[in-house]
Amino acid sequence: MPAARRVKMSAVDTAWLRMDRPQNLMMICGVLLFRKRIALARLRRLVAERFVVFRRFRDRPHEVAGVAFWEADGHFDIANHVVRAELPQGGGRGELQALVSDLATTPLDPAHPLWQFHLVPDYQGGSAVIVRIHHAYADGIALVRVMLSMTDAGPDGPPAMPFAPRPRRAAADQDPLSALLGPLSGVAGVARKLGATLVEKGAGLVADPMRAVTLAGEGAALTADVAKLALMATDSPTRFKGVPGVAKRVAWTDPLPLGEVKTIGYALGASVNDVVLSCVAGALRSYLEEKGDPTLGVMTRALVPVNLRPMEQAYRLGNQFGLVFLDLPIGIENPIERLYAVRANMNSLKGSYQPMLALGLLAAMGSGPRPMQEFILQALARNATSVMTNVPGPQQRLYLAGAPIDSLMFWVPQSGNIGMGVSIISYDGTVQFGIIADAGLCPDPERIADRVAREFEQLVLTTLMAPWPRTGDLDPEDAAAAIARQ
Repeated sequence: MPAARRVKMSAVDTAWLRMDRPQNLMMICGVLLFRKRIALARLRRLVAERFVVFRRFRDRPHEVAGVAFWEADGHFDIANHVVRAELPQGGGRGELQALVSDLATTPLDPAHPLWQFHLVPDYQGGSAVIVRIHHAYADGIALVRVMLSMTDAGPDGPPAMPFAPRPRRAAADQDPLSALLGPLSGVAGVARKLGATLVEKGAGLVADPMRAVTLAGEGAALTADVAKLALMATDSPTRFKGVPGVAKRVAWTDPLPLGEVKTIGYALGASVNDVVLSCVAGALRSYLEEKGDPTLGVMTRALVPVNLRPMEQAYRLGNQFGLVFLDLPIGIENPIERLYAVRANMNSLKGSYQPMLALGLLAAMGSGPRPMQEFILQALARNATSVMTNVPGPQQRLYLAGAPIDSLMFWVPQSGNIGMGVSIISYDGTVQFGIIADAGLCPDPERIADRVAREFEQLVLTTLMAPWPRTGDLDPEDAAAAIARQ
């Protein structure tokens, strides 16, 4: 029998493979909801024709003497990867959330490629599809693009977003995902060199930041960002921080109208990102207050992924993104003041080298010895409470396996001892929020999810009741006074 085909895994993909822990599996999980039922045979045929066409998904990770490879599965069977799942009779959102929670903590079979589609054929009169893919295969940007290549513009086609085997400029110009965070010019290559240098010298960036800067040769701006990363203080201690266990809980919200979010952002001079993240911060604040926890002056920090690849190269899969640390001022009660604080924190990250440094650290983790990996992983995770990601999706209704996609949601994995993930995705004129949390630290994330819409309503109300500004910014004190007078 011929030897299985092997391709050496990149250092960054290896890092994600090695980050698996029982309490934090490195899986990206997603849920697609349909008002029409889907047949298992048709879904298997679709996955075979449009998903497995990417050869990577026929491979399983395999390590030999500490070196990771992609190895072809000689016994690949689509029936192992597209399976049927059942809910209790009459099961609704709560039962589906419980199933997703269980699957998010169930490891994929290492004897086969690390991905699965779970079809719930009867969900509230339609169907649901739960997708699990190990992060080593690709980052969220690439995986969303792959999933969209499986969709159609109508029940029987044509393909809505075909994936060309080679980059095509005309298609890239019309791609609905072109609005994603653009790549930072040149930094991916620098990051890989930095990661390789750190491994060669046997020094962690956090342990020896100034030496890493000298070796990278990127000047004063990089020096400042390395120092900021190395000297960063931990965020506020809250019930969301701690040592996570194995059990997780997932929840998602009813979608908000994207047009209304854009309108309030335009009125306040803020981006959609600013608006939705400030609403998440408000929901976290409200949850803590309900539990009787102090919130005055409290700040939690989120790790936010930043894309570092041109979108036309997403078909190559793999992981090419960095991370920034975003401070969320949940201690601020006034929604407008909180929004402006989030906006200021986001603006301070523009042009930052943090994404490049994080990618370099991931490369070092995948190439270096395991003790070095553990040190870097803990250094990255100890200063954050959550992982938050925002993916702009297609703004037209799409179809999968003949059924219209009613809504979609995904959850990102957390690394180290981070116990919460918040995912935001826009689709078909709406924006939806999903939360995954450690069951011991936050056993009821649905109570946070339910508060996001209320926080947005409060932001709208405060804006409408406040005096219109002349300078482009509302005065939070005037806004609060206006609400008090009502």
